[in-house]
Amino acid sequence: MNDSDNTFHSLKLVLTPKKYTIIRNYLFGIVGCLLLVLFLPWQQNVQGNGKLIPYRPQDRPQIVPSVIGGRIEKWLVQEGQFVKKGDTLAVISEVKEKFFDPQILARTSSQILNKEDAVKAKMDKIQAGQAQVNALRKGLKFKLEQTKNKVKQMRFKVEADKAALEAAKINQKLIQDQYKRLESLYNKGLASLTELQNRNGKTQEANAKLIEAENKFNSTQNELINSEIELNSVQADYLDKISKAESTVNETAGEIFESQAEISKMKIEMSNLEMRAGFYVIRAPQDGFIVKAMRSGIGENIKEGEALLTIMPSNAKMAVEIFIRPMDLPLIHPGVKVRVQFDGWPALVFSGWPNIGVGTFGGEVKAVDKVNSSNGMFRVLVIPDSTDMPWPEAIRSGGGVYAWAMLNSVRVWYELWRQFNGFPPEYNGEMSNKSQNYSTETSAADKK
Repeated sequence: MNDSDNTFHSLKLVLTPKKYTIIRNYLFGIVGCLLLVLFLPWQQNVQGNGKLIPYRPQDRPQIVPSVIGGRIEKWLVQEGQFVKKGDTLAVISEVKEKFFDPQILARTSSQILNKEDAVKAKMDKIQAGQAQVNALRKGLKFKLEQTKNKVKQMRFKVEADKAALEAAKINQKLIQDQYKRLESLYNKGLASLTELQNRNGKTQEANAKLIEAENKFNSTQNELINSEIELNSVQADYLDKISKAESTVNETAGEIFESQAEISKMKIEMSNLEMRAGFYVIRAPQDGFIVKAMRSGIGENIKEGEALLTIMPSNAKMAVEIFIRPMDLPLIHPGVKVRVQFDGWPALVFSGWPNIGVGTFGGEVKAVDKVNSSNGMFRVLVIPDSTDMPWPEAIRSGGGVYAWAMLNSVRVWYELWRQFNGFPPEYNGEMSNKSQNYSTETSAADKK
């Protein structure tokens, strides 16, 4: 028994202890698992940091300014309050001297009405002037016809008086000749003194009639000349009156044009005053939350265009703004899938195995900037992936984001080798074709 016990004791000393065998098996198992892990698929990705921003410009924080300068009279909101479009945010009062009159709108409207009445009166004056011009033209026509008839009558009368003068001359010469013959007979004693005296009386009478005919003829000629002068005078007088009336009409028309221009200016001023009166109440441009008040207090003066407060629109569509290195830019184009991790949101991330991670959300590249940013990196906009779980509602604009864009699937050993050597991710033909197609579409859109 003693020899047998000694034999087994030696064998026990040669054999490996059981606990070391277990450790060896664990080590072989771990090494085997590690070798298996090296041949597992690994999805390459491009990583970037950024922040949350509203995707649409109208969803970004908006500054509400005061269109006009004024004095703050009343605040009707406070920070953090939700307001709807058109809600009153604040009320201001006027600070410019020329707008102090509380009845300025009513007075300006009254001035416009008075000016319009003055224009109507001037239009009536134009109508009266035109009627006067028409009456003067008719009077001129009638007076010209009347004067022309008078001139014509005087010409006929001159002709008649001229004929009477010629007859008186012939008669006077005939009687003169008779007197001379009778005087010759008297000198010869063949005629009596009585007959000679009678003939002498007739001679004197014929001379008187001749003088009368001459005077009448001269008087008629003078009347004819006066009638012709009157004809010219009537025409000149009426033309002068017509010119004055037309001048008055044209002058009044010019005054109407000036008054209408003044009315237009006053109406523009009236519209400006009405619009300015509407600017005394600061209203919300859209639904949202009051984020920050730039000015505070009551009675504080503000300038034109100065910001009063900031509104963050409600129901804003969020996007992620991340920055990537220039060497990774060829791998990113619109449509690339992205995994997003939000700051403050619990997550367990395996970047190469996105299906295993929890707390991350799907995204899709929407746009890539054409130029780099001030930090030397390129900005990429990522929107929610419509085929994935929606982003949480608790996220806020400006929150930090960590994102990685999903690329090709490779083996783990290859990824380790690439990372160790500092090589870029895989750049296969499919990715290149997508980038080229996107560049071509963008260029065609720019040309259009």
